[in-house]
Amino acid sequence: MIAADLLAPGTQSIGAGLYLGLMLYAVWRAPWLELFSDSRRQHLLFGTVLALFLLWLVRRDFVSGLSFHFIGMTAVTLLLDWPLAMLAGLAAQLGLLALGRQDLTALGINGLLLVAIPVSITEGCALLVERAQPRNLFVYIFCSGFFPAALSALACLLAGFAVLWLDGRYEMPPWLLDYLGYLWLVMFPEAFINGAVISGLVVYYPEWLETFNRSRYLQAPWKDDEPR
Repeated sequence: MIAADLLAPGTQSIGAGLYLGLMLYAVWRAPWLELFSDSRRQHLLFGTVLALFLLWLVRRDFVSGLSFHFIGMTAVTLLLDWPLAMLAGLAAQLGLLALGRQDLTALGINGLLLVAIPVSITEGCALLVERAQPRNLFVYIFCSGFFPAALSALACLLAGFAVLWLDGRYEMPPWLLDYLGYLWLVMFPEAFINGAVISGLVVYYPEWLETFNRSRYLQAPWKDDEPR
């Protein structure tokens, strides 16, 4: 998360415009009819917003204006599908804004980094997995949960540093290249958290996952041997 003081006014405006456009598209694509008619999905949405809000409160703030915390959007995307995941991320951001833990003018850039990028990566990986139609449950857990979470953490960090570098308002430390070696220490915990959540949901509540094909992954092992 980046403080508004580290962003140029033009960058803040571009980020706000892009994030607003993505949010409007998510509102248009969201399954409002199913959401209003299904109390279970409503509870999942509200619970996810609360979980994201609490996760993002556990963070490390640096005096430079940068903050570090886990993202968690991969599990949210697989749980709610991408339109509601985008809206859940925005709601969690507004909660941080209400507590003064985020700057209003930096809401757009941080939304692109913490919400739009992870959701896009997770959705893309989920579509590729669904296109391949694997029958192995571990392929779904790894390729839709573990790997996209690690990739999202990497993309979020690199994109954040790219924004700061292009703005030129943040003096990059001389040891920045040494920091690249620590990216694995950031990617693995993010992947582990999201992968563990998805694994638990697959085992105990597979019907909660909007992107999980129960008829294919959880079919009886003897069905493929039945005569046709």
